[in-house]
Amino acid sequence: MRTLLELLRVILIFVLLGGLGGAIIGNIYTINEPTETYSWLGALAILVLYFVLYRNKLQFLGWYNGKGRKKLPKTVSVTLLFASILLIIAPFIMGSLLN
Repeated sequence: MRTLLELLRVILIFVLLGGLGGAIIGNIYTINEPTETYSWLGALAILVLYFVLYRNKLQFLGWYNGKGRKKLPKTVSVTLLFASILLIIAPFIMGSLLN
């Protein structure tokens, strides 16, 4: 039962926070029309950010207490954060270069 509750919590976190982050990023990309085509890269960046947040902080606040609970290694966390920042910036670069 705890596993089901944790799965439901993860889905709610990603849907609610992902929707909020996607709305914010989507409004930023609508400023420049060519960037709207590549706004899915920003949505992917938001999901990566929430994945890092969940694995490093939020998983320890839930109902699940299994053996597999541990933080991401620091190098992986930094790499994923850097990649998500690049994904957030990428629509502006691709929109100006390709259109």
